[in-house]
Formats: sequence, structure tokens, C-alpha cells
Amino acid sequence: MESTTVLIAFGLTVVAGLSTGIGSAMALLCKRTNTRFLSAALGFSAGVMIYVSFVEILGKARESLIEIWGVRTGNWLTLAAFFSGILLIAVIDRLVPNVENPHEVHRVEEIKTDSPKRREDPRLMRMGLMTALAIAIHNFPEGIATFTSALSDLSLGIAITFAIAIHNIPEGIAVSVPIYFATGNRRKAFRLSFLSGLAEPLGAVVGYILFLTFFSDTIFGFLFAAVAGIMVFISLDELLPAAREYGEHHVAIYGLVAGMAVMAMSLQLFL
Repeated sequence: MESTTVLIAFGLTVVAGLSTGIGSAMALLCKRTNTRFLSAALGFSAGVMIYVSFVEILGKARESLIEIWGVRTGNWLTLAAFFSGILLIAVIDRLVPNVENPHEVHRVEEIKTDSPKRREDPRLMRMGLMTALAIAIHNFPEGIATFTSALSDLSLGIAITFAIAIHNIPEGIAVSVPIYFATGNRRKAFRLSFLSGLAEPLGAVVGYILFLTFFSDTIFGFLFAAVAGIMVFISLDELLPAAREYGEHHVAIYGLVAGMAVMAMSLQLFL
């Protein structure tokens, strides 16, 4: 495993994780939420992740496992790993209390509706901190997904980085809104939102340790199939519902189809 490849993969993971800061900056600096753009962007991100999971990542995982275990066992192991990834992210999602769930849609206008001095409330601060923690927990497996994908195929890793970066923008808004109302401090709201994305590079470190310590075709295949499951769940449970909340249903679907088309064309060009 070349050190340059590892550094690039880690750098992509850092970019994806810290894009929560973009959402935070939007919440603190913009006057209004561009809901149609966010809706289309989230749908696009979901399209990229769903398409690449089923067409590329799951296929590579299956090939790796079949080569070692044979067609029948390899296919069963691929399915087991895929649904294990879904189970992992679903369990993480269930462990996050609903009141601090980072999937709740927030808008920039919430910050403009009232003076923070009249809204100061320690419960809001707790909500913001718990939302940041919840996002960090969610970002951890996403970091593994981004890192392992980039190690396997750099063009694939770039596409997934872009998709997850878009996905993290609303999460940055979700952290900034309650913390700003609780403290009236824009810098603190931005800093905590920005730092919540650091769990993604931490996931990359864990992914690197797994590769370095236990690497084999079986581990690669199982981990890659689990990554596909994680990304499909994120797309269906987080991205598409948020896209519909931010804008019109058809805008989200158009974004979804566009994401699939762009991913399909990019994969075709690199064949």
C-alpha cells in the first residue's frame, strides 16, 4: 500500500468530514436557505451513493470474496456483509435519541427569526452539543467508507467524498442553529459544527489500521460490501427524506437521477 495513496485517501476523508463547516457557515452567514438547491444536491448525493454502491462497490466486494471462497460461499458472504453494514448504521441510528437526531431538517432562517439573547436556554446548548455528538457517531462509519473506497479506486473515492460532503452540509446547519441560539456566539457555533466532522478522519484511521493489520482479500471484500450497505442506508434513511423536506418531491428525484447518470458516465469513462 503506497504512502501517497494512503495520504490522498485520508485527505479526501478529511474534506468530506469537515464539510459540516460549510453548512455551519451557511447557517451563520446566509440570509435564507436555498431549499431547491439543497434538495437537488441531497438527491444528487443519494443518487451517486446508491448507484456506486450497487454497481461498483458491491461488485468489487463480490469478486474479491468469490475469488477466495468460490461462487456460492462468496455470494453468501457478500450478502451477509452488505446487510451487516446496514445493520451497523441502523443500530447507530437507533441509539441516537430522537430529540438530538441530526436528521431533523433546519433552515438558515431559524437564526434570523429572533435575537439569541431572548432565546438563551441551556437545553438548547445541550441539544446542539448532543447533535454534534450524534453527527460524529454517524460520521465514523462514513469515514471508513470514504477511506476504503479511495484506497481501492481513487476516482471512486473522489465521487464518494463529493457525495458525503454534500450530505454533511445540512448536518452543519443542524449543529449551528441550537448552539447559536443558546450562546449568541457565532464562532462557537461554527467551531463545534466544524469539529463534529472530525469523526470522519478518525474512521479513516480505523480503516487504515484494519487494512494494515488484518488485510486480506476476505477482509477487503467483507469491508467493501459493508460499506455499500452503509451508504445505501444513509441514502434512503437520511439523504432522500431530507431532500424532500427541503424542497419539492420532484426536485429531489431529478437530483437523484442526475447523480446516478453522472456516476454512470464517470465510471464508463474510466473503464
